[in-house]
Amino acid sequence: MLPLGKIRSEVLNEIILDNLNIKDPKVFIGPREGFDAAVLEYSNENYLVIATDPVLGVPMEHFGFFTYHFAASDVAVFGAKPRWLVIDLLLSPGSTKEELAQIMGELNEECREYGTAVIGGHTGVYTTIKETTATTTALGLVKKEDLRLPLAKPGDDIIITKGIGIEFAVGAAYFKKEELKKFLTPAEIDKLREMYKLETVVPDALAVRKLVRGMHDATEGGLTALHEIADNSNVGFRVYYDKIYIPPLVKKVLEAFDVNPLTVSSTGTLVIISPRRNSSRIIEELSKNGIKAFIIGEFTEEKDRVLVKNSEEEEFPRFESDAYAEIY
Repeated sequence: MLPLGKIRSEVLNEIILDNLNIKDPKVFIGPREGFDAAVLEYSNENYLVIATDPVLGVPMEHFGFFTYHFAASDVAVFGAKPRWLVIDLLLSPGSTKEELAQIMGELNEECREYGTAVIGGHTGVYTTIKETTATTTALGLVKKEDLRLPLAKPGDDIIITKGIGIEFAVGAAYFKKEELKKFLTPAEIDKLREMYKLETVVPDALAVRKLVRGMHDATEGGLTALHEIADNSNVGFRVYYDKIYIPPLVKKVLEAFDVNPLTVSSTGTLVIISPRRNSSRIIEELSKNGIKAFIIGEFTEEKDRVLVKNSEEEEFPRFESDAYAEIY
């Protein structure tokens, strides 16, 4: 049986990518492991960046927020501003007009914030749908010289924004609230619930897109996305565990559920591939936008993938399972 969560690397390559053999000259970047968007030739000056993402297993109170940001984030990390959305919104029997209005109202707020237009889609209620589910396709234009791909060079710094594990901790505050009451106060749980707003990299990526070499959203598998970057770039990397920021409340939740912070889904954590000369400017620019950022390591010419922890070196973990999918 296939495991929960995104399809693993070996199955992706063996079954999915092997069955996508039709070529089109307009496709500049097509289906490729570690690339969460496609890039099409649009004009002599511009590329069209397209990404699609499912929305499920998220807090219903903020379904509209995630309907915008999951796919929009994948467009932003390629250096493009999300401009258009196509949304497939599937509701379960018993859904109400009020619930639909809540989703659409919140979605509209995010579209206004970023100047994005919904240009089409489909909405319906179906007996086979057990909980509200959406698929959003986001599109954006980028000047060809401003396209950013998740590729690194030896000596590039690895920068992350906000910290890791936020998505898991926020999920606990919505789906495991009674369990959290054993070790968090009601005020702390409320604070975690509000941190859903951090589960996007759209503002992060748009703030620094001109300064970075590349970017990646640490979604399913968390920081194991570094392996995908290294594989595609033919480099290695070295990460220093004591430099990785985990927000204090998030750390409490991860420890309570015995979750590995390096491999858990961390939507909202932007992994930045930074030419070293730009790192301080990137951190400064993010700070101006109210976003914390941390240098946690570097890409190396040697192909090893190293985690330095307690002054000891070990192999950086790979994506095998994601606690978010398993627990929620």
